[in-house]
Amino acid sequence: MEHGQYVNPGNSGFQVILNSEYIDKTGLIGQMNSRIGSSEGLVCVSRPRRFGKSYAAKMLCAYYDSSCDSRALFDGRAISKMDGYAEHMNSYNVICFDATGFLSDILQRHGALHEITTMIPNAIQKDLVALYPYLAPESTLADCLLRCVEKEEKKFIFIIDEWDAVIREAGPETQRAYLNLLRGWFKNISFTPKVVAAAYLTGILPIKKDGSQSAISDFMEYPILYPDGFAEYTGFTVREVQELCREHGLNFEEFRAWYDGYDFPDCGPVYNPYSVMRAVRDRKCRSYWQRTSAAESLFTYINMDFEGLQELIARLIAGEEIEVDVDGFENDFESFKSKDDVLTLLIHLGYLTYHEDEKTVDIPNEEVRIEFNKILKGTNTNAKWIWLIQKSRRLIEDTIAGDGGKVAQAISEIRDTQYAPTFYNDEQSLRYVVKFAYVAAVDQYMKIEELPSGHGIADIAYIPKRRSPLPALIVELKWNKSAEGAIGQIKDRNYPAVIREYEGAAVLVGINYDPEKKEHTCEIERLHI
Repeated sequence: MEHGQYVNPGNSGFQVILNSEYIDKTGLIGQMNSRIGSSEGLVCVSRPRRFGKSYAAKMLCAYYDSSCDSRALFDGRAISKMDGYAEHMNSYNVICFDATGFLSDILQRHGALHEITTMIPNAIQKDLVALYPYLAPESTLADCLLRCVEKEEKKFIFIIDEWDAVIREAGPETQRAYLNLLRGWFKNISFTPKVVAAAYLTGILPIKKDGSQSAISDFMEYPILYPDGFAEYTGFTVREVQELCREHGLNFEEFRAWYDGYDFPDCGPVYNPYSVMRAVRDRKCRSYWQRTSAAESLFTYINMDFEGLQELIARLIAGEEIEVDVDGFENDFESFKSKDDVLTLLIHLGYLTYHEDEKTVDIPNEEVRIEFNKILKGTNTNAKWIWLIQKSRRLIEDTIAGDGGKVAQAISEIRDTQYAPTFYNDEQSLRYVVKFAYVAAVDQYMKIEELPSGHGIADIAYIPKRRSPLPALIVELKWNKSAEGAIGQIKDRNYPAVIREYEGAAVLVGINYDPEKKEHTCEIERLHI
């Protein structure tokens, strides 16, 4: 059977994916199969860039497209063991397109973005008429689709990749026209039930809000904030990354530090799939993150210190979790009314990970932390931020030099700033202050909290990045005890043994706070691993 460009495009896109190393995510098809023909058949799954959105779209297209035989691609994979596998495979007409392709065409010929709302339906109709000559070219797209369903006795499955590109790139009027186009397909009582078996929209953003509700309210949405049943298909699971590392002889713990951090209640940790596969191919963990123009604008807000964002970023870089209200975000790149809106968009872009139960965010891993570290070197930082970074850099120098008195004094000074916790009454609050104090270490160190040793856990360890001449820093904290006791605990529990692969020196740092005297003390010892 013939293939169109947008209608029944075939399975070659997924075949190309399978020609490379492939992690089986075909279970996502089972999620869609269970929804076909039901009130939950309209699905919008939003994810950050480089999280396999296009892979999923091509996979779904290959499975449902009736113009091809895809058994050889799916037999033996996870979906083949699920209910409905044979019933739904290659059983539907498929409309599949990437919205960014239309935008690129317009921009290349210097057209107006509002043209996209006519380009998309015209392109689909052209395909339909070419594939089914009995359709009248002068008919509307809706009439062609209704006639096709009647004649072929097959409904359509819509698969739209980068569905939100128009929301991200175009102005309000074009956005409204585009949403009206989608409403005509997916919220039309005389069209949708007759034509649409299911729809799968994927992009970075959830559906644009119209007031307080989604503009296309019939869609079931699964954003990165709460992916629910789609969580394990958001990225790579721990088991999948462990297996990759085992097959290729790579260090799983290094992959965990670099690419882990997106945690979901029903799934556990999820890894950035693009970066993991690049690191496997290159046999080297490094940052493969690609900053987008949208992220650049957000970092401009941060450098401007929009509603005190620099203070929040300092706390995030230091390793703290920050409370955030995600409900007010309007699911676009423009309507920022508060710092919560900026932080929420950073979640959707993958720069922060959201903990639904606690309603907090933090920086997920070393790869993303490097991006935030670039803020430390920004040219528009304010005086408070510059003071903190300068104080932190001097603190690291004093730590390596073994000057416990200066380290204790610097921690006390940082404790008295706006970066410290409001309530300073336990070891956890001391931990926050110490992490702020060493915030500049992210430039040359990887920070690991609660480093396991087999005999307990060290509070914080700063491991030098590869080929760095700096020593490792192992920090133990005490509240109302003694800095000497903290050093003793590091030795007794043999914490340095955990970092033997990092040849060189280690600096043992014991820090105590005496709440009666209201003072910090610090003991430092240096040893060779």
